[in-house]
Amino acid sequence: MSDHHEHHGHHEHAEEAPHSSFKGYMIGFVASVILTAIPFWMVMSDVLDSRNATILIILGFAVVQIVVHMIYFLHMDFQSQGGWTMLSLIFTVVLLFITLFGSLWVMYHMNVNMMPSMMGGADGMP
Repeated sequence: MSDHHEHHGHHEHAEEAPHSSFKGYMIGFVASVILTAIPFWMVMSDVLDSRNATILIILGFAVVQIVVHMIYFLHMDFQSQGGWTMLSLIFTVVLLFITLFGSLWVMYHMNVNMMPSMMGGADGMP
């Protein structure tokens, strides 16, 4: 009888509802396309005069698109698997921060610390 209960408990786990439906995937897909097309249009049509404002708006769209991907495609929420999803999100954000800002820091310092003779092009050649 205990085998029957164990099997029944395992069987219930196998019949859980899917993480998402076709409708959920299509909502995520359409949102991703829109969140990609609008920044593309902004850059190609030169909508804003300020380059910095355009960059900030594109970064905002990128953050929203990351959230859309996390919800609709990665099925991340705050309640699944006892908090492990949130821990993996925090780890990903920290890793992304280190990678992006570390790369920007390296590129900036390589540019600043370049030899002056290399900056002049053909005129700086001895």
